[in-house]
Amino acid sequence: MDGAISSEFVGGADPLDVLRKIFGFNQFRGLQEDAVSAVMQGQDALVLMPTGGGKSLCYQVPALCRPGMGLVVSPLIALMDDQVAGLQQLGVRAAALHSELEPITRETLWGQLRSGQIDLLYISPERLLTPSLLDFLKRRTLSLIAIDEAHCVSAWGHEFRPEYRELATLRDYFPSVPRIALTATADTRTRDDILAALHMPQAHVFIASFHRSNLFLQAQPKIAETRQLVDALTRHAGQGAAIVYCGSRRRTERVAMMLREKNFTALAYHAGLSPTEKRATLLRFRSGEPLVIVATIAFGMGIDRPDVRTVIHLDMPASPEAYYQQIGRAGRDGETSHTVMLYGGEAIAKARYWLEQSQAPAMEKRTMQGRLESMIAITETTGCRTQAILSCFGEEFPSPCGHCDNCVHPPATFDGKEAAQKVLSTVYKTGERFGAVVLTSVLRGRVTETVERHALNHLSVFGIGRDRSENWWRMVIRQLIARGVILLTGEHGGLGLNRETVRPLLRGDVPVPLMEDASLKTQSALNRAGEHEELLLSEEEKDRFISLKEWRLMEAREQEIPPYVIFHDAVLRDIARYIPSTMDGLAEVKGVGRSKLERYGEAVLAVLKRLQ
Repeated sequence: MDGAISSEFVGGADPLDVLRKIFGFNQFRGLQEDAVSAVMQGQDALVLMPTGGGKSLCYQVPALCRPGMGLVVSPLIALMDDQVAGLQQLGVRAAALHSELEPITRETLWGQLRSGQIDLLYISPERLLTPSLLDFLKRRTLSLIAIDEAHCVSAWGHEFRPEYRELATLRDYFPSVPRIALTATADTRTRDDILAALHMPQAHVFIASFHRSNLFLQAQPKIAETRQLVDALTRHAGQGAAIVYCGSRRRTERVAMMLREKNFTALAYHAGLSPTEKRATLLRFRSGEPLVIVATIAFGMGIDRPDVRTVIHLDMPASPEAYYQQIGRAGRDGETSHTVMLYGGEAIAKARYWLEQSQAPAMEKRTMQGRLESMIAITETTGCRTQAILSCFGEEFPSPCGHCDNCVHPPATFDGKEAAQKVLSTVYKTGERFGAVVLTSVLRGRVTETVERHALNHLSVFGIGRDRSENWWRMVIRQLIARGVILLTGEHGGLGLNRETVRPLLRGDVPVPLMEDASLKTQSALNRAGEHEELLLSEEEKDRFISLKEWRLMEAREQEIPPYVIFHDAVLRDIARYIPSTMDGLAEVKGVGRSKLERYGEAVLAVLKRLQ
């Protein structure tokens, strides 16, 4: 491992010294210092920080300061390899032990482990818990045990993995080794379950704000899905990567094909692909190529690319935790990124129906129902969307965020009492057996084949809403579904009335404030919101930034590593702005540590000199 850190940073070092010289940062951020201090003192910790908040430093720094080797439990090979590649660029003696290692690489790694030449070892829970490896590690000194993506431990988490529960036995094997569990999203119940499942009752709990100020949050009802998707992707075309989440494998394939026909570089990713196909897609994604990944939630943990500029959901996630974890894959470099969730009323009704039909235990069912209703509330809120999502994690955000669609363009509301009564009467008169499409046709007085076959055109409600558009009535129906007034009555999509809530509305006893669709008003304000950071560079700075990216790409290809492992865009952008002319000047740029200065300093200065 060329450029490995010297022995001064292997046990007994000062955390702040390591942070500065190895990682290139002058000070810790937020709760990092407190978490590092707890682990340095040999205490257990649970760290909750949003994606991009610097969780990794909370275990990487103390692992390099305490005597012995740090052990990092990680769920995915791609995630391990990215972390290891980044650490090796910093000169850290890091490695990953997993099933895809070539025999000669595995043999070399075992030699390094036996001779104490590894300071951070990444490993999956399944491999770690094999008796032979546990016996080997018991004879070594461990600085700490880090459990990354710790929400996988909890049965209440959105990506539960049973094998993670077995990590509780680590306390018995290594009673004096501090453990630190880390995750980006976990509500109160999940946090408590993590601590209980890992047998960490005395752990210090560090909870940072979940607020991501660089994420622009937007939710739209589905009006014209393809156009809405293309508009959202076009906003950041050519700027990094985009992820489009779909609810099924077949849908990912269909959407990816449609996007390719519209000249987007789009690839599908789901659990049904062969290992070779998955690796090829991940390789292209990690290469830094501007592309769109259309995926199921199988494309999840391990997404370490910093310049994902857009995350779009074509189907509503199952819980706020899952939603926030997925949109957290955007803007890991701290730069402005957009998230868009498209949702439909019938999908909401269907989710409620299938949950009601579930055979899950009553307590689990109530938890799932609470999370579903929280997601519905996030989509339909007229207030700050950031405040709505943060409240799901027990965090009260003091004021509207200013970087969501509702803050930038507050939705207009209107008195929907008469509209609601017309819809509910139509649902009742048509026998509570038709979906939104047929109901809308009846309201607008359109004679379709279904309407005529069932003689719906002879009902008293036929045409009572012909003064409004189809989209307008779909909007009203969707919001009544979100309120729980209209329910799915069967698996075939028929909509019926919720007798507990419908009577006061039909009598006009309660107000019915409804909001105009964001998608029915101008999108210009939303499209202007959060201009990409690159636009803030002057023309000369842009030229330097582009040249530095071209140099980085050539260097990455030569080393066969992702470009962002060398330097993030944010670091190159600062270099382009400040134009350091000496090695000392370059060392002042945040994110340029000692190892990277030695590796790349002269080459970076040469690029800048050529442009003078």
